Amino acid sequence: MAAIELRTLPLSHDPARRLVQLVAGLALYGTSMAMQIRATLGLNPWDVLHEGLTAQTPLGFGLITAVTGVVVLLLWIPLRQRPGIGTVANVLVIAVTVDLALALIPAPGGLAARIALMTGGIVLNGVASAAYVGARLGPGPRDGLMTGLAARTGRSLRLVRTGIEVTVLAAGWLLGGTVGVGTVLYALAIGPLTQLFLPFVVVREPVRPVV
Repeated sequence: MAAIELRTLPLSHDPARRLVQLVAGLALYGTSMAMQIRATLGLNPWDVLHEGLTAQTPLGFGLITAVTGVVVLLLWIPLRQRPGIGTVANVLVIAVTVDLALALIPAPGGLAARIALMTGGIVLNGVASAAYVGARLGPGPRDGLMTGLAARTGRSLRLVRTGIEVTVLAAGWLLGGTVGVGTVLYALAIGPLTQLFLPFVVVREPVRPVV
């Protein structure tokens, strides 16, 4: 979901810290999604699609995110992308935590509270994105689709990401997903926020002694 890509490290490198960071980051990501949903001021493009699909089916939001993640993973096959532990965890952990957070977070009563919830959700999303990307255990399904298409087509990562997100945003809006100021704010802020927090949490490669 974050657009920043780091080379995956083998799990043997600091496994406990990386697994804890991965799960915590994904749990925070699901919570941040729920905060933005409750604010009802606009969602990120993929969540607009998820909400639209939820409105058109009897499935809950978390299950829809998981189903969408699996469908996107199937698109990896012709792109020859390889999932990691983080890829599978992305599908499962976010699906569970977003529904749990939606059950616990009440709908805010006034506009000021909605704005605060939306802003907090976007900032938390940046922290969460940095945490799970920084664990370097494999990209999320949507990130892998983006990088895979960029590699196969020779197009820039930015162009491919824009094309994907415009497509899913339009589809989600037509299905009834919420588009608003939060959608624009997320688009403008999430990249810089993730980049800001990433240096504090990224797992770095071990320094090899010079022989």
